Amino acid sequence: MIAIVDYGVGNLFSLKASLKALGIAATVTGDRDKIAAADKIILPGVGAFGDAKRNLDERGLTDFVISEARSGKPLLGICLGMQLLSDVSYEYGEHAGLGLIPGKVQPLAEVVKGLKVPAMGWNALKFVKDCPILKYNSDGDYVYYVHSYYVPKGEYTAAYSEYGVNVSGVTWNGNVFGVQFHPEKSGAVGLKILKAFEEL
Repeated sequence: MIAIVDYGVGNLFSLKASLKALGIAATVTGDRDKIAAADKIILPGVGAFGDAKRNLDERGLTDFVISEARSGKPLLGICLGMQLLSDVSYEYGEHAGLGLIPGKVQPLAEVVKGLKVPAMGWNALKFVKDCPILKYNSDGDYVYYVHSYYVPKGEYTAAYSEYGVNVSGVTWNGNVFGVQFHPEKSGAVGLKILKAFEEL
């Protein structure tokens, strides 16, 4: 069973529908007991980093999710959920993240010249290392992005995309994974990633 964390941010039910299409049992919940009982956790998210972090804090989920991840339970952050796994975000100020995958979330607009922000649409993934959630995918696969902030390519980048700068598409630190794009909107390519995560 996969617990999709409901903290008031994210397109939760399209994600659940994608998992259902794969025959994967999932529940959308903000209940800590249900999350603790799950085999794996997905932290989705759309919107502003500060608002999302505040929602996690107010629901008593920040330290809980960190604890679950540090216990070894597989955790996947999607889009804003991936950014929340980082150390800090500079979206409308400075906000502390969960610190599960070292990195800093930075504004695309400051480094991208002549390209639209938010970055919206399909882009190719370029693999950096063998990552368990990419085992069914191929270098060059296209995925669907919608974002104005990004984690620069770095030590914990498993795959990246080019959008005027090298954007971390997949980040990875032990049992914790992040994808900047939306696998539930990325067709067969995205479903392969969700399937590989479920099999961890």
